[in-house]
Amino acid sequence: MEYSGKRTDVVDFGGEMDYSHVQWFQDRPPRPTPAPQPAPQPQYHPSPHVIERNDMFVYALSAAPNILYQRYRQFGQLGVLGWCSEFSELIDNLKALGFEGNMFVATREQALKTCEQLLQLKLEDVKMQLIIMYLSTQVARLRRFLDADRIWDDYPEPQFPLEPKYQQL
Repeated sequence: MEYSGKRTDVVDFGGEMDYSHVQWFQDRPPRPTPAPQPAPQPQYHPSPHVIERNDMFVYALSAAPNILYQRYRQFGQLGVLGWCSEFSELIDNLKALGFEGNMFVATREQALKTCEQLLQLKLEDVKMQLIIMYLSTQVARLRRFLDADRIWDDYPEPQFPLEPKYQQL
């Protein structure tokens, strides 16, 4: 079958349309109005109180690994446990600062750096795995608040015995 360019499935009754009454290019389409520009956001100028609070948090976070190690050297495992509860209060206050929208980027970066430093401390004499897990949980809680999308793999491995050793009677 040869293609002739004419479709056979369309019926053409003939006759041409009369376009003599149409005035071409007389009525322009309306121009689209430009979208309104958003009002410029006012610059954030923190109050001196907010600046002071962030400075205090940066100082406390930068000193935290040294204080933990000092407590560990003075009181052993119980010093680590007591410090963890104080660190929990620091985290709660830091979260409150963040929820108020007043946490600076420098404060956040120092908090993440502190978390890394805490986990790198050599606390060999801490034999109670519960204390190590509590410390790791506090660090994880702060990290989840600061950067929930990131996954960290630098937590210490628990050293639980897999097979209990029974004493023979």
